[in-house]
Amino acid sequence: MKTLLGKKIGMTQIFTEDGQVVPVTVVEAGPEVVTQIKTVETDGYNAVQVGYEDQKAHRVNKPMTGHYEKAGVAPKKHLAEFRIEDGENYELGQEITVADFEEGMKIDITGISKGKGTQGNIKRHGHHRGPMSHGSKHKRLAGALAAGTYPSRVFKGNKAPGRMGRDKITVQNVVLVKVIADRNLMLVKGAVPGKKGGVVRIRPAIKGQDK
Repeated sequence: MKTLLGKKIGMTQIFTEDGQVVPVTVVEAGPEVVTQIKTVETDGYNAVQVGYEDQKAHRVNKPMTGHYEKAGVAPKKHLAEFRIEDGENYELGQEITVADFEEGMKIDITGISKGKGTQGNIKRHGHHRGPMSHGSKHKRLAGALAAGTYPSRVFKGNKAPGRMGRDKITVQNVVLVKVIADRNLMLVKGAVPGKKGGVVRIRPAIKGQDK
């Protein structure tokens, strides 16, 4: 299944032919090149490694420099791999672009969500304890966690304050509204996880693809 690496540019809106407004996220996707082909014989499974975005040669160590030279491609900033389905064939140095994706298809996009630092219960988990009543003065605190005399401890896994965000998130069945091949741009309906400039991984939807 072809997978494309890209960068989130930001959000805008476009108009359909009947005048409806569609909020879209602009993603600069690819081009990426095949840097390694893994097979059952050599690695125990079938996969393709791809590289995205050129990197300055002096910022790449010697082992990786040799890796790129073996593939015959320029050094890359980002590497990723994806499994190969039956019937798919790739070659070293092969370029994968947005032209391999069709407008109107559904895609899955994976990215790292925005980091929000340490947050409390209300923001992190959405706990709302209702209006302060019965003498409570702690509307935005977690409240009691102990389980009484037995088992005389706090159960693990309780929702509590802590680090929020910066998680790997996948949004599924996002509609690819428009492809601008000459600028390597994808316009996808709705929001995409991550900050502006964040790297995302795009592939055809696994579950919701129209048959």
